[in-house]
Amino acid sequence: SVSDSGRGISPEHLPFIFRPFYTTKGNGTGLGLSLARRIVEDHRGTIEVQSEVGRGTEFLVTLPIHQSEPETENLEAAAS
Repeated sequence: SVSDSGRGISPEHLPFIFRPFYTTKGNGTGLGLSLARRIVEDHRGTIEVQSEVGRGTEFLVTLPIHQSEPETENLEAAAS
């Protein structure tokens, strides 16, 4: 998770923060969170947000564990 103790995100903005080009600021493109979400979901993960105005925001990224095959199995498959 990543958190801050900043101003927080107001409840009326929360449903939109992952939309491309959505921003409440005068600068920036509004692509950061939409790109982050896409990368996480492309890896079969989830990204959640909890925010309280005046107290800060926390983002929780959850990714599945990938079990790789032992190297010997990969070598045997390549040799056949």
